[in-house]
Amino acid sequence: MQPNHQKLLDRAFEFFAEIEDLTPGRELEQRLNRDYGPGNPYYEDFCRLIRHGIENQEGWVATDEIDGSKYRRSRICSPTDASRYFSITTVYMESQDAYRGQYHAHPYGEINCVVQLDPTAELMGMSGWQGAGWTSPGPGTHHYPEVRGGAIIALFFLPAGRISYKAKPGAPQPISI
Repeated sequence: MQPNHQKLLDRAFEFFAEIEDLTPGRELEQRLNRDYGPGNPYYEDFCRLIRHGIENQEGWVATDEIDGSKYRRSRICSPTDASRYFSITTVYMESQDAYRGQYHAHPYGEINCVVQLDPTAELMGMSGWQGAGWTSPGPGTHHYPEVRGGAIIALFFLPAGRISYKAKPGAPQPISI
């Protein structure tokens, strides 16, 4: 395992100890952006370690191509006791125009740290376009991941590692997104 991969895991495990009892959704997204956004040591460490991993091609950040080199992902940690049963995945997306990835659902929600590789890159969350900071779709939500304005890494944490690719576009969203 690369040293930066281990450093990211260690830092994420510390972060999970602080947020493990919080439920993904709009309120958590607002709290993360307010209390853990750019300038916060967790956010800055996550960004630094992810950027280092991708720029130096360490082989653990978004290595598996989904749609060529512009859309890749890697699971870097499965749910374990040490991770408080969150999985950790990195997704690389790059496009100047809006680009959509695979439609999916979050059975238990998602916590997503947006790591900009280009300062103009944005990720579409349930609350709209997001540059540096966090998105946190609530339980049962579903969407296309979308990027515009350059390259980002979505460093996302899934409770119990749950994600579903069986979701259908156009299905109703839960009351709380």
